[in-house]
Amino acid sequence: MKLGLKILHLHLHGLIRSSDLELGRDPDTGGQTQYVLELVKSLANTSEVEQVDLVTRLIKDKRVNDQYSEEREFIELGARILRFEFGPQKYLRKELLWPFLEELINKLTKFYENPENKPDWIHAHYADAGYVGVHLSRNLKVPLVFTAHSLGREKKRRLLDAGLTQSQIEKSYCISKRIAAEEEALKEAAMIVTSTKQESVCQYSTYKSFESKKARVISPGVDYKKFHHIHSTTETSDIDNMMNSFLTDSFKPPLLAISRAVRRKNVPSLVEAFGRSDKLKKNNNLILVLGCRDNLSKMDSQQKDVFQQIFEIIDRYNLYGKVAYPKKHTPNQIPSIYRWAASRRGIFVNPALTEPFGLTLLEAASCGLPMVATNDGGPQEINLKCDNGLLADVTDLNRFKCALEKAISSKSQWRLWSRNGIEAVSRYFSWNNHVRNYLFNMCQQDQKLSLLSSSGIKLSCLNGRSSLIKPHSSKISGSEWMIS
Repeated sequence: MKLGLKILHLHLHGLIRSSDLELGRDPDTGGQTQYVLELVKSLANTSEVEQVDLVTRLIKDKRVNDQYSEEREFIELGARILRFEFGPQKYLRKELLWPFLEELINKLTKFYENPENKPDWIHAHYADAGYVGVHLSRNLKVPLVFTAHSLGREKKRRLLDAGLTQSQIEKSYCISKRIAAEEEALKEAAMIVTSTKQESVCQYSTYKSFESKKARVISPGVDYKKFHHIHSTTETSDIDNMMNSFLTDSFKPPLLAISRAVRRKNVPSLVEAFGRSDKLKKNNNLILVLGCRDNLSKMDSQQKDVFQQIFEIIDRYNLYGKVAYPKKHTPNQIPSIYRWAASRRGIFVNPALTEPFGLTLLEAASCGLPMVATNDGGPQEINLKCDNGLLADVTDLNRFKCALEKAISSKSQWRLWSRNGIEAVSRYFSWNNHVRNYLFNMCQQDQKLSLLSSSGIKLSCLNGRSSLIKPHSSKISGSEWMIS
């Protein structure tokens, strides 16, 4: 029986669509974009949910795909993207959207006041959506869920530690507005979804409006259909072709980083650590997959600065033939890149200054690729469950370098980490579990849902059963983990 639950997700920056996400295109197209889309799809595939709307910004700009100018896009049965115009038609990074949010609030209020459209819950992602969600929640008298994905206070702290000034941070990130919006969203929210306990205890708790009783730790999932450990000769050959123009010997074990080209991801420090290590330069390659780019001069100032630092370090240590930084890739190639790196006994590296969760770590682990990651936030809890690599203080270049050298020093340790990661991700990090916990916690917060015990949400959650009609994937057996 359908419960008929309607859920509205707010994810405002605009570069999101039903497939072929342009991850890494700019600072606003990171892992949170993938998370929101997968959550929407998974909710639409449950028996308890009737409709899921994903609201974002409509963009008419020659610099981006025409798809972002479509008012409606159907993701699948029961899920759709609704795009609303607010502010100028051209694409704007999220920090420039603040003056136009009131316009969006008015449009959404008018649209969702219609009883046919009115949601049962609103889920706001990131600070700007949190601001809109607060006002929409009040106008519609609908409860609010808030997920920050990354928090302004923590970002400010890390950027100050990295050497940026208060004025630089304010100019680039509108950090004061962001923090104020986060405070308001935390105060108004009926439920706060975090990815890790550390996020809740150490980051959200720095906000005076935060109440720990509202927080729910619900780890994101991994799509095992895409991110699996069984590689093919064809796909590894395709990735070889992508890397061969950069590398003297593409069969050396790679240190792989996949991220956006933003300061917080701290990729130049990884290149610096690699350049300082004779052992790594002799035995390994460094692979940097930092989104897609056409012309460096046309990138935003932050991306341009990151790439400039990387190129200067490569030149200083004469790393030519040892470092690959491809300009183009498709979203479908990302799982293949993980498996290609695993087939060469590589390591996945996350050098971020701050990492609320780290979805790429789970994707890599599911493909059999061990990790070296920042000793911050999500990676701590991921490694506690997965035991598939090392954590490092990425602000200390010597310690970071030593961790990288240690991670690639033992074949037997690598095989153990690889197996551990595959098995742990299948056990703990599925969309099946995520959605089950998500709906169960909504039940606890919402009297209307609690009364509808016949829906089976509570019962299925308590019994550990999935409410998914079409689960994203099945569990991989422990006997299938081996990578040649």
